[in-house]
Amino acid sequence: MPKRGQNTGRKSRTTVRKPAVKAGKRGRTDWRVVDSKTDEDIERDVAADPDAAPIFTDEMFENARWIRPLRRVPIALKVDPEVLAFFKEPGPGYQSRMNAVLRAFVDKARSSGR
Repeated sequence: MPKRGQNTGRKSRTTVRKPAVKAGKRGRTDWRVVDSKTDEDIERDVAADPDAAPIFTDEMFENARWIRPLRRVPIALKVDPEVLAFFKEPGPGYQSRMNAVLRAFVDKARSSGR
C-alpha cells in the first residue's frame, strides 16, 4: 500500500479549482454598494439592463420542472491548432464552448430533417 501523498500512477477523481481571485488581489466588485441595494433597486437595475436575465416570479417556480443534465462523455478529439486557439482565446471553458457549437449544429441538423 502506498504511503500518503505517494504517486500511485492513478489519476485522482477530485478536481482542484484555482481560486477566482489570486491571493492578495481583490476583485473589482464594490460589495458595500451591492449589500446596500434594496429589492426595488435590483428590480430597477435588471429592468434597465437588456442583457440581464429576468427576475424569477413565483409563477415561474410553480411551472418549473427539474431536468437532469446529461452526463458528458470524455473523448479524444483532433482539431486544427487554429481552431483550438480560437476556442481557448476567451479563457477557461473552451471545451464547453466547443460543445455548445456542436450542440447547435446537431439541433439545427435535426430541425431541418437531416
